[in-house]
Amino acid sequence: MKALFAAVCAVAVSPQALAADIRVIDGDTIELNGITYRLHGIDAPEVGQSCKTSRGSNWACGKAAVEVMEDLVLGASVICEPREEDGYGRTLAVCNADGTDINAEMVRRGYAWAFRRYVMDYAALEDQTRAARLGVWEAESQTPWDYRAQKWSVAEQQAPDGCPIKGNISSNGRIYHAPWSPWYSRTKITVSKGERWFCNEAEALQAGWRAPFWGR
Repeated sequence: MKALFAAVCAVAVSPQALAADIRVIDGDTIELNGITYRLHGIDAPEVGQSCKTSRGSNWACGKAAVEVMEDLVLGASVICEPREEDGYGRTLAVCNADGTDINAEMVRRGYAWAFRRYVMDYAALEDQTRAARLGVWEAESQTPWDYRAQKWSVAEQQAPDGCPIKGNISSNGRIYHAPWSPWYSRTKITVSKGERWFCNEAEALQAGWRAPFWGR
């Protein structure tokens, strides 16, 4: 069944693909021909997240992860092999760009953590990257899952009914912003316009909202 799922869902993009065919959502998520793929086994820093340098200053590791992902996939031949669906209805996949394992490459360059709480596929690679102090391993930095949990905890206390995800309607369509979105504090919800609050990302996706694109 898994092999059949992969055969049916895997999609290739030609080297001359239009930007509309592939878009970078963040450092571990891409949209390929209308299908959202969350990269299996890794977790990249959120777009608004900062990491520490060896001197103790901050650098925009989340935005840097998006740029690395763009360099890997835009203009490349990309194919994703689905593994399963996550709790948000997104397809978890191992994706390749011109034959390069994107999941592994993000970890190898230091722009994603191995998601050890779920799988150990990229744990050894992360150990090597950490030893070399590349990317997010230049100094100890907050993990993306702790960053999300912290942002969620604060927003949950202030949101109606404890549902902190903002469903915004704009010229770009129906976009939802989780508490860790860089645009979260600037996004205002006007219920009379059809905008609304969601309790989780799965609910937002099922209602027809999508995550924002942060890449080019």
